[in-house]
Amino acid sequence: MNPERQGIVICKDVRIKMRDGIGLATDIYRPARDGEMLQGPFPTILCRTPYDKSDRRYTEIADYFTPRGFVVALQDLRDRHRSEGTGDYEHTATPHEGRDGFDTIEWLASRPWSNQAVGMVGSSFAAVTQVRAALERPPHLTAIWPDVTPTDNYQHQAREGGAMQLQMFWALFVHAQDAQDIRDDPQKQAEVWDDLRHMRQRLLATPWKVGQLSLRHTPRLQEILLNYYTRGVRDAWWDEARNCYPAHFADYADIPGTFSSGWYDAYPLAMTEYFSAMARQNQQPQRLVVGPWGHGGMRGTDSFMNDVEFGPQSVWGVARYFEEQLHFFDRTLKGSGDRSGRTPAVRIFVMGGGNSERDTNGRVQHGGRWRDENEWPLARTAYTPMYLHGNGLLSAQTPVADTAPRSFSHDPAHPVPSIGGGLCGIMELPPDDVGGPESMWSRFLNPVLRMRYILGPGPMDQRESAAVFGAALPYRRLRDRSDVLVFETPVLEQDVEVTGPIVVHLHVSSSAPDTDFTAKLIDVHPPTASDPDGYAMNLCDSIIRCRYREGWDREVMLEPGAVYPVSITLPPTSNLFTRGHRIRLDIASSNFPRLDVNPNTGEPVGCHTRMQIAFNRVHVDHTHPSHILLPVIPVG
Repeated sequence: MNPERQGIVICKDVRIKMRDGIGLATDIYRPARDGEMLQGPFPTILCRTPYDKSDRRYTEIADYFTPRGFVVALQDLRDRHRSEGTGDYEHTATPHEGRDGFDTIEWLASRPWSNQAVGMVGSSFAAVTQVRAALERPPHLTAIWPDVTPTDNYQHQAREGGAMQLQMFWALFVHAQDAQDIRDDPQKQAEVWDDLRHMRQRLLATPWKVGQLSLRHTPRLQEILLNYYTRGVRDAWWDEARNCYPAHFADYADIPGTFSSGWYDAYPLAMTEYFSAMARQNQQPQRLVVGPWGHGGMRGTDSFMNDVEFGPQSVWGVARYFEEQLHFFDRTLKGSGDRSGRTPAVRIFVMGGGNSERDTNGRVQHGGRWRDENEWPLARTAYTPMYLHGNGLLSAQTPVADTAPRSFSHDPAHPVPSIGGGLCGIMELPPDDVGGPESMWSRFLNPVLRMRYILGPGPMDQRESAAVFGAALPYRRLRDRSDVLVFETPVLEQDVEVTGPIVVHLHVSSSAPDTDFTAKLIDVHPPTASDPDGYAMNLCDSIIRCRYREGWDREVMLEPGAVYPVSITLPPTSNLFTRGHRIRLDIASSNFPRLDVNPNTGEPVGCHTRMQIAFNRVHVDHTHPSHILLPVIPVG
């Protein structure tokens, strides 16, 4: 029988009992012929989500795989939507997630129609559930494809370099608006929607306190926000399995895995390190795919992000995404298809190589191409230090003695605005959108579909404008701000490829007891007719909160004026800086609203009572050789 011709029979809201008796609502899609369920046996593909299993982004999984000979199970998580709850929903730190995944997988494998092979799919939170399940080693979990997921809440999601990632502030309201806590209370729902309408004001109203926001109606989510925001020291809570998967990778199942992300997603560092760890410790084959995408971009149909064009070959889209997954699950769950092992372990999109002109759609043609590799990081990497010099030069030459430090003032009341970057996004409900339960149409749309970006992911010209949250007149290039230090190479005489993890090592001093230093790697395109100043395209960035410079598990304040070494780990990238471009590194002390702003007072994190200006320095002499360590790949 041709599996393409199988139909679908759906069993909705099947209550799969967990070990504590709680029933999780699960829609089960089974292959059928003439309206009658086929007996199988069939492998099962499972997706567990907090975002409503009936949403189209999940049902399309079943629509694709079920006619091709798979049972598909879509499940609402505990305390979400149609599942029963225990009041323990704590965003991605929910304590039951791994056990619930185990129990669901084993229940599915026990059905008479099952061939006892269960695979898992899903992006973002639906990928978190895969990792949590794999840490529990369910006997019948056979393969997974986690797409764009954090693995360490302290470093990848809630916090980064000691600062808070503010995309998680916005995200908690998305989880609150349909929380079971307020499902039957339109007034409380309306308050959440009001905070979503006024998200810009809420982002500025720090420090956040208990009862200040509509999250007070969802106490567990309010508690999680305060943990994310004020729990700056890495304590035992952060190292629990629900928050820190790498610390528990020894418990991880030895199963095939495909790990996918985008260079402009929030999690390329997490996903590349996750793949590398599994490739080292597991016998089963592991694969990594990274493209020029943001969060969920693998399933998108655009060959561009913002006004940067990568070319048509960069696009995967849902059709290819499912086709690749079909090959993977045919091989791992059915034992059919190509089992020769010829699939490359790593497939990356190397950005760059375009002509920098704008096309007819007004997009800068940056270009790029796919390339297969055998490992990550690449074995042929030449880790190359590029030093910061007092005259703003970035070069391989070591600094000379007696060079004066570069100085700037960091005013937390006027932070450097974020312009693009690697993140999921920070969004708001437009003020003229009625939204909420009072709108008869709102129930037909996922909340995210009605929102617009305050800060979206991706590459952008590093230039302020009226569209940039936090920018003020006169709008300037970031390089022209007095609180941004710019270091760049001369015009490149030959192509330079940078592919891999990146670390910035600085020697810094400050007038404040605590402050931040940020670093951003930029590809500076040459001037063109449409961009006479060139185009400063951001690649990756990150931060260090100085009180954590000696370790995340302790706070050590700065002595004003003393010089300290600090390191900033940037997310990995893959970019060809072509001849005629420049490599640029921007150093500042804020990147808002991607990351929260340090008030410079040294008060407890998230509990400051005031803000003060910090006078910060980056030391660039022979004794203090501040530099960026670039993973350079031989070209040609």
